[in-house]
Amino acid sequence: MTSALPTPRAEGGRAGDKSAALDESITAWALAARGGDAVAVEQFVGALHRDVQRYVAHLCGDPQAVDDLAQDTFLRALGSLHRFEGRSSARAWLLSIARRAVIDSYRYAAARPRLSHVPDWQLAAELAQPCDLPGFDDGIALLDLLASLPDDRREAFTLTQLLGLPYAEAAEVSDCPIGTVRSRVARARATLMDLLDEADQPAALAA
Repeated sequence: MTSALPTPRAEGGRAGDKSAALDESITAWALAARGGDAVAVEQFVGALHRDVQRYVAHLCGDPQAVDDLAQDTFLRALGSLHRFEGRSSARAWLLSIARRAVIDSYRYAAARPRLSHVPDWQLAAELAQPCDLPGFDDGIALLDLLASLPDDRREAFTLTQLLGLPYAEAAEVSDCPIGTVRSRVARARATLMDLLDEADQPAALAA
């Protein structure tokens, strides 16, 4: 198995500068959308739609609910844009709303009888990933590995390494200290590297 882990995302450097520039653009679109700019609304939604899908797929246990939760997230966000002042990035603000949407969906589901108890966030994430993109097989392998992580480490890894959120904003979304996010990401990477090594050993023996 080839390494399915993404290149570690640091808090600075060229990749960080590029991500920061994109976040600045997205935040600017959100502020413009707040003023009624229809084009900015379309740009804001388009830029973050897949990130929201991937994040709620990671959090929720119902693959059929991902699209509904993503739509609910954007409806909540567009209805609250008048309160967004750009103090944090629009991406972090939106993912915080997505997190609340998933929590609310759990609360709603808890009040109703469940037809099944088969959490499958992994399937939802697979369905949200275009299969014609290069590296699709590696992406599915990564999802398989992520499934073995504790929920808090998987969330920290997803936010920072897959969605590219700065550690400070990932901490804001997860409602925990930044040091905790750093620790969770480091432990997640160590576990994933160990799992990759274990998966490579049978192939090496066969060769």
